[in-house]
Amino acid sequence: MQVYGSKNSSVTLTDLGINAGTSHWNLSPEELVKQTLQFEQGVLNDTGALCVNTGKFTGRSPKDKFTVKDAITEKSVDWGDVNIPMAPDVFDKLYDKVCNYLAGKELWVRDAYACASEEYRLNVLVINETPWANLFCNNLFLRPTAEEIKTQTHDWLILQAPEFQADPAVDGTRQGNFTIVNFTRKIILIGGSAYTGEMKKGIFGVLNFVLPHDHKVLSMHCSANEGKDGDVALFFGLSGTGKTTLSADPQRALIGDDEHGWSEHNVFNFEGGCYAKCIDLSAEKEPEIFAAIKPGTLLENITFKAGTNEVDYADKSITENTRAAYPINFIGNSKEPSYAGTPKNIFFLTCDAFGILPPISKLTKNQAMYHYVSGYTAKVAGTEMGVTEPQTTFSACFGRVFLPLHPVAYAELLGKKLEADPSINVWLINTGWSGGAYGTGNRMKLSYTRSMITAAMTGQLNDVAYEPHPVFGILMPESCPGVPAEILSPRNTWSDKEAYDKKANELAQLFVKNFDKYASEANEETLAAAPKMLVNAE
Repeated sequence: MQVYGSKNSSVTLTDLGINAGTSHWNLSPEELVKQTLQFEQGVLNDTGALCVNTGKFTGRSPKDKFTVKDAITEKSVDWGDVNIPMAPDVFDKLYDKVCNYLAGKELWVRDAYACASEEYRLNVLVINETPWANLFCNNLFLRPTAEEIKTQTHDWLILQAPEFQADPAVDGTRQGNFTIVNFTRKIILIGGSAYTGEMKKGIFGVLNFVLPHDHKVLSMHCSANEGKDGDVALFFGLSGTGKTTLSADPQRALIGDDEHGWSEHNVFNFEGGCYAKCIDLSAEKEPEIFAAIKPGTLLENITFKAGTNEVDYADKSITENTRAAYPINFIGNSKEPSYAGTPKNIFFLTCDAFGILPPISKLTKNQAMYHYVSGYTAKVAGTEMGVTEPQTTFSACFGRVFLPLHPVAYAELLGKKLEADPSINVWLINTGWSGGAYGTGNRMKLSYTRSMITAAMTGQLNDVAYEPHPVFGILMPESCPGVPAEILSPRNTWSDKEAYDKKANELAQLFVKNFDKYASEANEETLAAAPKMLVNAE
């Protein structure tokens, strides 16, 4: 077997059951781009970024993600439609089958790690079938130094074989593609899909088990930034709520944009890069991301404007999930190493298309736990003919599909941290509608939302008067610098107050119904934070 690049002499592919023909270890981004172009697997755009197509799969396939059910996971994992079990012997046979498939092939191998906090560092060995997938791993995972590589042993293995197709009747999968996590053998096995996000989220899922279960560290699907005085803010939110936009602040250092841990001492990034959605990207809307599209960046599933190699960011013909993968230091105000102190402010972002929730409200510890488990936002189904009503979306802890443990376990960890430090503020921010539901009211102005977040982070809301929301009980400030006082209480913005009360009851009922599946695990204090329906609203 021919071996190229810098490698740890104590690790061999043969030890892992793989007899590769050629292995490239820890190649530079420049070398990986050059090889991708030579193999005609990608092209460069006009700014020098590498553009590839991930094939059939342009996003994750949650129904094809499995977790091996064994002594470690059997009583800990929250089994169901999110965490689908696979027997250990079924995994072992499929792993051997993938290794046999890779025999004699040209492979790309990389030493990497997750968790910027040295205390929780998770060393990862990644094996890919293509150089551009290895570039993705260079960009998204943390990068050990040349000296560290010489002695680094790996805690986990990611083996990605996108050209391998499973036989569901024999291999225990649903279809040809699969992602399988084995906590005993510490392997993430990926086949049949070239979508690189499966590797990123595979390790996220591992950390979502290991950190809370073994170390009582809260793993979080959120962005994080730090002010000049060292104050840390966390931003949680589902797609469309403004998480990326609101956490990108040129006056604050970016700790990370997606995955973090919260230990006793600090908040730390899991990753070494960003995997940014780039649909409709422009220099005006997202200047930091737009400037990061340069040599070394990997662009996935984009198209070019006719006759050019200029990206048409508005084109959704391949997928709406177009992505840019780049090292975090491609963002000018990123912080390295990417960790900081414990948070001072936590923001739960929601886009409430019902127009019921306040634009900003303060949560008690129990309300924070309730809303964390709920993970609410709303979407308008504008792509479906004749559908105009908003559709509720609940995703526990703002990332249900990535949680191996029961959602309440993460909420209880959050609650303990808030109890230990009562000075931490938790805010619910509604970036959705005011003055009526979607179709009647208006979307909250971004300038107002920014003013509210700034006021919260600078302490300008510490001494103002608050009033509880009549249904949700969350505390609404009666004034906020830079924001008209009349919009702070959403009922005031509706011309038909009875219509508001009725719609508020409808939303409350949806919250209660969603929480039913978690209620058996939640404590009495969290359950008491549920919304209370108005008796006279019909």
